[in-house]
Parts: sequence; C-alpha cells; structure tokens
Amino acid sequence: MLSPKRQKYRKMQKGRMKGLSQRGHRLSNGMFGIKSLDSKFITSRQIEAARIAATRYMKREGQLWIKIFPDKPITKKPLEVRMGKGKGAPEYFVAVVKPGKIMFEVAGVPIDVAKEALRLASQKLPVKTKFVIANDYEYISE
Repeated sequence: MLSPKRQKYRKMQKGRMKGLSQRGHRLSNGMFGIKSLDSKFITSRQIEAARIAATRYMKREGQLWIKIFPDKPITKKPLEVRMGKGKGAPEYFVAVVKPGKIMFEVAGVPIDVAKEALRLASQKLPVKTKFVIANDYEYISE
C-alpha cells in the first residue's frame, strides 16, 4: 500500500473539498488518462486495486503512471469507546481528489487497450471518471 515515509504531523483535520483541481489537470506523462469528475477521498487500497486491474489488462506492456498519492491521515477511534478523550489514532491514508484531477496515465499501448484498462481501473475507484486523450496523439485507423 502507498503511504508517506514520514510526515510533519501525525494527525490532520479533514477540511473541505471545494472547487476544481488547481494542479494536475492536464496529461503530463502518458497519451491517455482518467480524469476525476467528483471530489472524494481515495484510499491507498483503492489506488492499489485500480493499479493492479489496469496492469493486468495491459499484460504489463506499456507504462502506467499513478498521479495521486495518499498523504492525508484519517483517524478512527476504536469500537465501543465513549465520546471525548481526544482524537483517535491514524487508521489509513487517503489522497484528496477534486474534479478535473488526472489520476492515472497510460502510454505505449493502443487506444482500445488503454481505454479498457483505464475503464477497469476506474471501476475500482469511488469517483466518476472520464477517459482523456493527449492533444498531440495521432489516431491511425487501419
């Protein structure tokens, strides 16, 4: 699972996910990608499941880039514990995803393979997604 090696503070406030993604809203590495249409917290387990689904379909050809990283700790109190007595212990890490954020990028495979691989990956994620193609991609029909 993805998690930070070290962090400045152990616990973090949840905050609000207002507005659109300000960074990471364009393809930078691959020719194809999936873009988020919702705002949600995505856990490291969900990212890993999506990565496995995409790479299995591509049969480890081409390249896959994960453009999100879970760096926000989510705390949870143990079951059947009374209210109060402070904030719970960190349980898992999440990546904050806003609308417009590119989450996965693919290169080195045909468009139909990339489309299906990213469709399978997006099924593992809790957000609605959209398949995007780079501007400089030339589609050659055979």
